[in-house]
Amino acid sequence: MEKISVLIVDDHTVVRKGIQMILSTEPGIQVVGEARDGQEAFEKAAELQPDVILMDLAMPRVDGIDAIATIKRHFPRIKIIVLTTFADKEKMTAAIQAGADGYQLKEVEGDSLLQALQSVQRGEMPIHPRVTAHLVNNRVEEPPSAPDLPLRSLTEREKQVLQHVANGESNREIATQLSLSNGTIKVHVSNILNKLDVTSRTEAAVLATKLGLISLNEEASIGKNNNPGSSVSTT
Repeated sequence: MEKISVLIVDDHTVVRKGIQMILSTEPGIQVVGEARDGQEAFEKAAELQPDVILMDLAMPRVDGIDAIATIKRHFPRIKIIVLTTFADKEKMTAAIQAGADGYQLKEVEGDSLLQALQSVQRGEMPIHPRVTAHLVNNRVEEPPSAPDLPLRSLTEREKQVLQHVANGESNREIATQLSLSNGTIKVHVSNILNKLDVTSRTEAAVLATKLGLISLNEEASIGKNNNPGSSVSTT
């Protein structure tokens, strides 16, 4: 199996080295380069063609949001996971709209960061549970009107799967929990997104929570990022 090649983008040298140290513990991942800002990130992306970029947001010259948009426009194949200290809705919305494939906080544990890199390669969108919880608690949009709800109704199994999605679990983890195949879970997730008329797992969890279809188990979700291991944050 080929290794996942990773480009690390952060304006702080100590952060880049810390991330590289964490990733070096996983034989299936190879750090192929580093960049100090968005401009250098684009140049390194063009040169190295990594599978995944770990992208900071607040950087000099060209920030992370602009870098994501530019890289995705030229190299849509490259997956980009934001790795930042910002957990607010505005930053995440801007990053996802720019084309980010995942959103993690620098407080994430090393094991969870490794899982995020693996899951984004499977086509999933790894979102830090605290960001999901923050979006749920601060969502201001009005939910769909009552007449629309029958058209958006979920089966009991889909609600069960959606609950696990809201808890930050990957398709593989959900399949294990429910004793189903990974392919079956993938179909359920696709049906859920279609029925709720959303484009991401996080949007589905946020909307379903507001509609009362599920409850967000924040403690369980955050616990997934509290496994023993090194934290990315150096502060």
